[in-house]
Amino acid sequence: MPSDDDYVYDDESGEWIPASTMRAKQADAAKEAEVVVRDSIGNVLADGDQVTLIKDLNVKGAGQTLRRGTLIKSIRLTGDSQEIDCRYEGIKGLVLRAEFVKKR
Repeated sequence: MPSDDDYVYDDESGEWIPASTMRAKQADAAKEAEVVVRDSIGNVLADGDQVTLIKDLNVKGAGQTLRRGTLIKSIRLTGDSQEIDCRYEGIKGLVLRAEFVKKR
């Protein structure tokens, strides 16, 4: 188990720094790397949320139109700040733009 007396080499600065400082830097970098997905109103979306469509959308390849007000349950975030992955009856692999949904 590392103690506060342990030092690690920081490639960015080229110096030896305390391990606790390096762990804090890594935690900050991980926090910055998180993608925040917001709906059309600005609400933050998370995995498992329910969203409602705010506009009629033609689904390419499925020959369907999803109507305004359609409820989409259990969304998944894709890592892109503008795309969400979801399921809807009869449509596999549906990816929606966050700008066309609002959190329910």
